[in-house]
Amino acid sequence: MKKMLITGGAGFIGSHLAERLLAGPEPVEVVCVDNLSTGSLDNLAALRGRPGFEFVRADVRDASIMAALVERCDGIFHLAAAVGVQLIVEQPVHTIETNIHGSEVVLDLASRFGRSVLLASTSEVYGKSTRESFSEDDDVVFGPTRYSRWCYACSKMVDEFLALAHHQQFGLQVAICRFFNTIGPRQTGRYGMVVPRFVRAALRGEPITIYGTGRQSRCFCNVSDVVTAMVALIDCPGAAGEVVNVGAEQSIAIADLAATIIERTGSTSPVEYLSYAQAYGRPFDDMLHRRPDLRKIKRLIGYEPKKTLDQTLDEIIEYERKRL
Repeated sequence: MKKMLITGGAGFIGSHLAERLLAGPEPVEVVCVDNLSTGSLDNLAALRGRPGFEFVRADVRDASIMAALVERCDGIFHLAAAVGVQLIVEQPVHTIETNIHGSEVVLDLASRFGRSVLLASTSEVYGKSTRESFSEDDDVVFGPTRYSRWCYACSKMVDEFLALAHHQQFGLQVAICRFFNTIGPRQTGRYGMVVPRFVRAALRGEPITIYGTGRQSRCFCNVSDVVTAMVALIDCPGAAGEVVNVGAEQSIAIADLAATIIERTGSTSPVEYLSYAQAYGRPFDDMLHRRPDLRKIKRLIGYEPKKTLDQTLDEIIEYERKRL
């Protein structure tokens, strides 16, 4: 029976991926490793005691523990990373060290033991380019190094370079996924994630706070569509050594997102605006638009997101209502 390792397995995407693998048509065993710095065991509650599932509390940067895990697994979904704008701005050293060194360990071990890897990256890698839509080979534009928010994008870019170097030099079977704003039930708003933060405020009747003008737009994709794509890409021969956008193409301005959430929750929450400097306590660069070009992933695996933004928002609203 195939055994898959998920780093960052107690996180939002990792926990949904674990459920997807265990519910798949072919029997798969799943090992989740997480240091629980941003992940939570609550995300894995439905999997506790389930045959074929194992959780290991450890840091992905611990090479000795990771070696034992990689050796007995057939493939690796490498999701462990520092995530969330608030965390990145407040803890840039943690962000850089976690993202780069964690990937160094995973990729080195995967090459040593000949394991396939799916490396989670981010649309942040595209930087602050003014393009309307981003394809995988586009040039990137970053802000100055004094803006710590770019350390996340740069660290994930280094991860990508390292993964591609292992593919070119050692033949590592690695696919790189650049995620565009994945959302769904169980996502924390603790580190600035906009949708759960807006939904929780709306359900409580509290002000919904928008950072910046609210005219910046994003494309939000249901986590179920994302993990389905991940499972297909790690086994796709054409994806080896490739960077692949994963997301949805429906774009919405953040101010319109707030209005939609207020409408769908029946909330009376007012909307407030904060400048980025007020929100983060320091200067902050942002990108106006971030929409993926999905031609490559459609060609590789026939990818089409199944769930609309409204359907996804309703799932999140129902989940958050139960939590409240």
